[in-house]
Amino acid sequence: MKLRQLAAATGLVVSGAIAFSAPAQAFSFTTNYTQALSGDLAPKGDIMLDSVTLENGRTINNFTLVDTANILSNDIYTGSNSGAASADIGDLATTGISLEALTDEAGKIVMNNLNLNNIIDTEDKGKFILDLQFEQAVDNVLLWERGKNSRMDVQALDASGNVIGEKLHLNSRDWDYAGFDINTREIGGAQRVGSMGISMADFGLTTQYISALRVSSEGSAYNGPDFKVLGSVAEVPEPSMLIGLGAAVAGLLASGRRKQEKALQDSAAA
Repeated sequence: MKLRQLAAATGLVVSGAIAFSAPAQAFSFTTNYTQALSGDLAPKGDIMLDSVTLENGRTINNFTLVDTANILSNDIYTGSNSGAASADIGDLATTGISLEALTDEAGKIVMNNLNLNNIIDTEDKGKFILDLQFEQAVDNVLLWERGKNSRMDVQALDASGNVIGEKLHLNSRDWDYAGFDINTREIGGAQRVGSMGISMADFGLTTQYISALRVSSEGSAYNGPDFKVLGSVAEVPEPSMLIGLGAAVAGLLASGRRKQEKALQDSAAA
């Protein structure tokens, strides 16, 4: 695995564990996808994610999906346009699930596939808080939002479910157009999809990878975000590599101390 740059202020720093620099700041990306249908039917069918290409030309196809969804709160569905977050899918899509009264299992299924036409749909006035646990630690979060017309709050979580870093307030009106539209069961026509990438650095994180994402909507002012979340797999170094690096750093520090002691001895002798 590719090793991240050792953190440094003045020389190498050792503090029990080796720190690594954060990935790039917030980014735009191109969505590379395969549509199952064509023409006017394309927005209704499966739209499978192949990869994303960053602005520097780097292509990422090593994704980690959500393997656990935990509904902390969600307005109750009682029929019609009540409730908040639900599982939604393209009118003719075959990969994924549709369910109005969202459950933890349904939330997991929506986020555990690469069909960008299977999303969490939110009623315009709905309030919810969802914790989405990734299969593996991630260094970047990838988001898509149907409609480019909503707000959402996101927070990074560690492996124990604790909030880490800063809470981000997102507005999909500012996101890039992902290059495709979708038409799901919850709406009457195709809508444009926006995309945005969030790095560890955006959350204020430098050495701690993201294990889960908390997503929330606060009602009417948020206009019902309709979204999909994935992550790019964090390049965590092998334990043996960390041990080797620790030994190398210790050796450099010891060498520095020996040189300093010799310089003091030479000075005293003079």
